[in-house]
Order: sequence, then C-alpha cells, then structure tokens
Amino acid sequence: MNKKHKVNLSDDQRVQLLDFVKKGKAGAREIRRAHTLLMADSGSTDEAIARTLHTSINTVSRTRQQFCEENLESTLSERPRSGKPSLVTDTLEAYLIATTCSKAPEGSGCWTLKMLADRMVSLEIIDTISTSTISRTLRNIDLNLGLLSNGVYHS
Repeated sequence: MNKKHKVNLSDDQRVQLLDFVKKGKAGAREIRRAHTLLMADSGSTDEAIARTLHTSINTVSRTRQQFCEENLESTLSERPRSGKPSLVTDTLEAYLIATTCSKAPEGSGCWTLKMLADRMVSLEIIDTISTSTISRTLRNIDLNLGLLSNGVYHS
C-alpha cells in the first residue's frame, strides 16, 4: 500500500460513498472511484483493489493521491478531458443535415460522403473535412438510414 497517500475516510464520507455506490446512478468511473476509496480506507492494497475492480494499479494510486491532495467531491467527479476540439459545430451539423436531406446535385442520383464533404467546404462552413467525419457525424445524429455500404446517401 502507498503510505504517502493513505485514505482515511470520515464516518460521513464513508456513509456518503456507500450511499453513492448503492444508488448506482452515477457513471461507471465515478462508482469505481468510490469503490477504490472505500477499499483503500478498509486497508486493501493497491494491487488488491486493482484486481478486484479490474483496473490498473496506476488508476488506484492516482485516485488515492487525488483524494489526499484535493477532496472527495473532486475525486469522484469527471475532469474535462484534453484533446483536439471537435470540428463539427452546430452550424456545420445543421447544414449537413439540410444538405443530406436535399435533392442530390444534377447528374447524381444520390449524395456520396465525398460530395457532402466537398459541399461543406464550398459553402465555406469549414476549411476541410474528411468523409469519415461526415459519416461519423451523420451516424451520431441518426441520419444513416439511407447510407449504403458504398458510402452513398439517397435522399
């Protein structure tokens, strides 16, 4: 067990965590953190906690450290994740929906992912966008009903 970050829960914190995991209304990560703290408080080693909760020893150690350095609420809550911001704005999504639902250009019977991507660029909604981003966006907004296996949309 990591002696540097020893978890000592107060009675109120223990009751709060037990209530938290019994309700099961939080996300899986938050519930796993609560179980980690409860097990660490009862004297379980990082290895035993990781094995029981099917997670890594580093995750257990970081949870323990965060609790000791911050507080219970910040340990349980999700922090904003870093990463590249999404290219897909509400405006792009609206234009993509409208375009996908409109009649295909003259000479084409249906929209392709490439044609949709090119249209978004030609409308100057975005500088560049891949067909995979177009496909993923349409799938996320459930407009994949007309998608054939060859990446063609029928309006």
